[in-house]
Amino acid sequence: MRPRLVLFGDSITEQSFQPGGWGAALADRFARKADVVLRGFSGYNTRWALKVLPRAMEGAAAAAADPAAVTVFFGANDASLPDRVQAHQNVPLDEYRTNLRAICAYFKEQWPSAAIILITPPPIHEPARIRDIYGDDDPSRQPERTNEAAGSYAQACITVGKELGHPVIDIWTKMQEFPDWQTCALSDGLHFTPTGNKILFDEVVKTLASIGFSQERLPSDLPLYHEIDPKDPMKALGA
Repeated sequence: MRPRLVLFGDSITEQSFQPGGWGAALADRFARKADVVLRGFSGYNTRWALKVLPRAMEGAAAAAADPAAVTVFFGANDASLPDRVQAHQNVPLDEYRTNLRAICAYFKEQWPSAAIILITPPPIHEPARIRDIYGDDDPSRQPERTNEAAGSYAQACITVGKELGHPVIDIWTKMQEFPDWQTCALSDGLHFTPTGNKILFDEVVKTLASIGFSQERLPSDLPLYHEIDPKDPMKALGA
Protein backbone atom coordinates (compact mmCIF):
# COMPACT_ATOMS: atom_id res chain seq x y z
CA MET A 1 0.00 0.00 0.00
CA ARG A 2 1.31 3.42 -0.90
CA PRO A 3 2.08 5.74 2.01
CA ARG A 4 0.12 8.97 2.22
CA LEU A 5 1.05 12.58 2.84
CA VAL A 6 -1.78 14.73 4.20
CA LEU A 7 -1.66 18.49 3.64
CA PHE A 8 -3.83 20.38 6.17
CA GLY A 9 -4.09 24.13 6.06
CA ASP A 10 -5.79 27.26 4.79
CA SER A 11 -6.00 28.76 1.30
CA ILE A 12 -2.27 28.40 0.65
CA THR A 13 -2.79 24.67 1.08
CA GLU A 14 -6.12 24.61 -0.77
CA GLN A 15 -4.48 26.32 -3.75
CA SER A 16 -1.42 24.07 -3.64
CA PHE A 17 -2.74 21.84 -6.43
CA GLN A 18 -3.10 24.73 -8.85
CA PRO A 19 -0.54 24.88 -11.71
CA GLY A 20 2.86 25.45 -10.15
CA GLY A 21 1.56 24.67 -6.67
CA TRP A 22 3.65 23.05 -3.96
CA GLY A 23 1.12 20.26 -3.36
CA ALA A 24 0.98 19.36 -7.05
CA ALA A 25 4.78 19.34 -7.11
CA LEU A 26 4.80 16.89 -4.19
CA ALA A 27 2.30 14.64 -5.99
CA ASP A 28 4.54 14.70 -9.05
CA ARG A 29 7.72 14.03 -7.08
CA PHE A 30 6.21 11.04 -5.31
CA ALA A 31 4.25 9.70 -8.28
CA ARG A 32 3.81 5.91 -7.98
CA LYS A 33 5.45 6.07 -4.55
CA ALA A 34 3.07 7.99 -2.28
CA ASP A 35 -0.35 9.61 -2.46
CA VAL A 36 -0.73 13.26 -1.51
CA VAL A 37 -4.07 14.02 0.16
CA LEU A 38 -5.29 17.62 0.08
CA ARG A 39 -7.21 19.06 3.02
CA GLY A 40 -7.01 22.81 2.47
CA PHE A 41 -9.70 25.23 3.67
CA SER A 42 -9.53 28.77 2.35
CA GLY A 43 -10.00 31.48 4.97
CA TYR A 44 -9.78 29.13 7.95
CA ASN A 45 -7.84 29.88 11.11
CA THR A 46 -6.78 27.40 13.79
CA ARG A 47 -10.00 27.93 15.77
CA TRP A 48 -12.17 26.93 12.83
CA ALA A 49 -9.79 24.16 11.77
CA LEU A 50 -9.87 22.61 15.23
CA LYS A 51 -13.67 22.70 15.23
CA VAL A 52 -13.99 20.78 11.95
CA LEU A 53 -10.90 18.59 12.30
CA PRO A 54 -12.59 15.17 12.58
CA ARG A 55 -14.85 15.92 9.60
CA ALA A 56 -11.99 17.41 7.61
CA MET A 57 -9.95 14.24 7.98
CA GLU A 58 -12.64 11.79 6.92
CA GLY A 59 -11.10 9.53 4.29
CA ALA A 60 -7.68 11.14 4.56
CA ALA A 61 -6.00 7.99 5.87
CA ALA A 62 -6.17 4.45 4.57
CA ALA A 63 -8.14 2.06 6.76
CA ALA A 64 -5.13 -0.08 7.63
CA ALA A 65 -2.33 2.46 7.87
CA ASP A 66 -1.52 5.88 9.31
CA PRO A 67 -0.33 8.54 6.88
CA ALA A 68 3.44 8.81 6.75
CA ALA A 69 3.27 12.54 7.48
CA VAL A 70 0.87 15.45 7.83
CA THR A 71 1.67 19.12 7.28
CA VAL A 72 -0.11 21.66 9.47
CA PHE A 73 -0.01 25.07 7.81
CA PHE A 74 -2.10 27.69 9.64
CA GLY A 75 -1.48 31.16 10.98
CA ALA A 76 -1.87 33.52 8.03
CA ASN A 77 -5.53 34.10 8.91
CA ASP A 78 -5.04 33.89 12.67
CA ALA A 79 -2.62 36.81 12.29
CA SER A 80 -5.25 39.08 10.71
CA LEU A 81 -5.33 42.23 12.81
CA PRO A 82 -8.21 42.44 15.31
CA ASP A 83 -9.05 46.06 14.45
CA ARG A 84 -9.00 45.80 10.66
CA VAL A 85 -11.33 44.60 7.92
CA GLN A 86 -10.60 40.87 8.42
CA ALA A 87 -10.98 41.00 12.21
CA HIS A 88 -13.33 37.99 12.23
CA GLN A 89 -10.38 35.79 11.20
CA ASN A 90 -8.12 36.92 14.03
CA VAL A 91 -7.15 34.42 16.71
CA PRO A 92 -5.16 35.81 19.66
CA LEU A 93 -1.58 34.62 19.84
CA ASP A 94 -2.01 32.56 23.02
CA GLU A 95 -5.06 30.81 21.58
CA TYR A 96 -3.17 30.17 18.35
CA ARG A 97 -0.50 28.32 20.32
CA THR A 98 -3.15 26.35 22.21
CA ASN A 99 -4.98 25.45 19.02
CA LEU A 100 -1.79 24.27 17.31
CA ARG A 101 -1.05 22.03 20.29
CA ALA A 102 -4.58 20.62 20.14
CA ILE A 103 -4.38 19.95 16.39
CA CYS A 104 -1.07 18.14 16.86
CA ALA A 105 -2.50 16.15 19.78
CA TYR A 106 -5.43 15.06 17.63
CA PHE A 107 -3.13 13.76 14.92
CA LYS A 108 -0.90 11.95 17.41
CA GLU A 109 -3.94 10.25 18.91
CA GLN A 110 -5.51 9.32 15.58
CA TRP A 111 -2.30 8.52 13.68
CA PRO A 112 0.40 7.66 16.23
CA SER A 113 3.06 6.82 13.67
CA ALA A 114 2.52 9.86 11.43
CA ALA A 115 5.15 12.58 11.42
CA ILE A 116 3.69 16.04 12.04
CA ILE A 117 5.33 18.93 10.20
CA LEU A 118 4.37 22.46 11.21
CA ILE A 119 4.67 25.30 8.70
CA THR A 120 4.74 28.90 9.90
CA PRO A 121 2.60 31.58 8.29
CA PRO A 122 4.37 33.28 5.38
CA PRO A 123 5.62 36.85 5.30
CA ILE A 124 3.26 39.64 4.27
CA HIS A 125 3.81 42.39 1.70
CA GLU A 126 1.54 45.10 3.04
CA PRO A 127 1.20 47.39 -0.05
CA ALA A 128 0.01 44.40 -2.08
CA ARG A 129 -2.54 43.54 0.60
CA ILE A 130 -3.96 47.08 0.39
CA ARG A 131 -4.32 46.71 -3.39
CA ASP A 132 -5.93 43.29 -3.00
CA ILE A 133 -8.46 44.43 -0.39
CA TYR A 134 -9.28 47.92 -1.65
CA GLY A 135 -8.30 47.86 -5.31
CA ASP A 136 -6.04 50.90 -5.11
CA ASP A 137 -2.74 52.15 -3.70
CA ASP A 138 -4.15 54.82 -1.41
CA PRO A 139 -1.40 55.25 1.24
CA SER A 140 -3.97 56.29 3.83
CA ARG A 141 -5.48 52.81 3.83
CA GLN A 142 -4.32 50.17 6.28
CA PRO A 143 -3.61 46.52 5.43
CA GLU A 144 -5.58 43.82 7.22
CA ARG A 145 -2.33 41.96 7.90
CA THR A 146 1.22 43.09 8.63
CA ASN A 147 4.53 41.32 8.28
CA GLU A 148 5.34 42.11 11.89
CA ALA A 149 2.19 40.34 13.11
CA ALA A 150 2.83 37.38 10.81
CA GLY A 151 6.33 37.13 12.27
CA SER A 152 4.94 36.91 15.79
CA TYR A 153 2.70 34.02 14.79
CA ALA A 154 5.58 32.38 12.94
CA GLN A 155 7.66 32.50 16.12
CA ALA A 156 4.76 31.04 18.10
CA CYS A 157 4.53 28.17 15.61
CA ILE A 158 8.26 27.52 15.96
CA THR A 159 7.92 27.52 19.74
CA VAL A 160 5.10 24.97 19.66
CA GLY A 161 7.06 22.74 17.29
CA LYS A 162 10.10 22.75 19.54
CA GLU A 163 7.95 22.15 22.60
CA LEU A 164 6.26 19.11 21.02
CA GLY A 165 9.28 17.80 19.16
CA HIS A 166 7.81 18.28 15.67
CA PRO A 167 9.83 19.65 12.75
CA VAL A 168 8.94 23.19 11.72
CA ILE A 169 9.36 24.86 8.34
CA ASP A 170 9.94 28.56 9.00
CA ILE A 171 8.67 29.84 5.67
CA TRP A 172 8.30 33.36 7.12
CA THR A 173 12.07 33.61 7.48
CA LYS A 174 13.07 31.46 4.52
CA MET A 175 11.02 33.37 1.97
CA GLN A 176 12.47 36.70 3.06
CA GLU A 177 15.97 35.44 2.25
CA PHE A 178 15.14 35.71 -1.46
CA PRO A 179 15.69 38.99 -3.35
CA ASP A 180 12.46 40.82 -4.19
CA TRP A 181 10.45 38.20 -2.28
CA GLN A 182 7.58 40.68 -1.95
CA THR A 183 6.77 40.38 -5.64
CA CYS A 184 8.61 37.28 -6.88
CA ALA A 185 7.28 34.92 -4.19
CA LEU A 186 3.89 36.47 -3.35
CA SER A 187 1.10 37.14 -5.84
CA ASP A 188 -1.03 39.42 -3.67
CA GLY A 189 1.11 40.02 -0.62
CA LEU A 190 -0.04 36.74 0.96
CA HIS A 191 -0.59 33.88 -1.50
CA PHE A 192 2.21 32.27 -3.46
CA THR A 193 3.48 32.70 -6.99
CA PRO A 194 5.10 29.68 -8.68
CA THR A 195 8.39 30.90 -7.20
CA GLY A 196 6.90 31.04 -3.71
CA ASN A 197 5.44 27.58 -4.18
CA LYS A 198 8.85 26.28 -5.25
CA ILE A 199 10.46 27.74 -2.13
CA LEU A 200 7.99 25.91 0.10
CA PHE A 201 8.13 22.72 -1.96
CA ASP A 202 11.90 22.55 -1.54
CA GLU A 203 11.60 23.02 2.21
CA VAL A 204 8.92 20.34 2.53
CA VAL A 205 10.99 17.85 0.50
CA LYS A 206 14.03 18.62 2.65
CA THR A 207 12.05 18.18 5.87
CA LEU A 208 10.48 14.92 4.68
CA ALA A 209 13.93 13.59 3.81
CA SER A 210 15.13 14.46 7.32
CA ILE A 211 12.53 12.06 8.75
CA GLY A 212 13.43 9.31 6.28
CA PHE A 213 10.73 9.95 3.67
CA SER A 214 12.32 10.57 0.28
CA GLN A 215 11.80 9.71 -3.35
CA GLU A 216 15.01 7.71 -3.37
CA ARG A 217 14.04 5.52 -0.42
CA LEU A 218 10.48 4.70 -1.48
CA PRO A 219 9.74 1.76 -3.78
CA SER A 220 7.70 2.31 -6.93
CA ASP A 221 4.19 0.91 -7.05
CA LEU A 222 3.95 -2.04 -9.48
CA PRO A 223 6.60 -2.93 -12.08
CA LEU A 224 8.17 -0.09 -14.01
CA TYR A 225 7.87 -0.11 -17.78
CA HIS A 226 11.52 -1.04 -18.34
CA GLU A 227 11.07 -4.02 -16.02
CA ILE A 228 8.37 -5.56 -18.21
CA ASP A 229 9.60 -8.20 -20.66
CA PRO A 230 8.18 -7.30 -24.09
CA LYS A 231 8.14 -11.01 -24.95
CA ASP A 232 6.09 -11.89 -21.88
CA PRO A 233 4.55 -8.72 -20.40
CA MET A 234 2.08 -10.50 -18.15
CA LYS A 235 4.82 -12.31 -16.25
CA ALA A 236 6.06 -9.09 -14.62
CA LEU A 237 2.48 -8.16 -13.75
CA GLY A 238 1.96 -11.34 -11.80
CA ALA A 239 -0.43 -12.95 -14.28
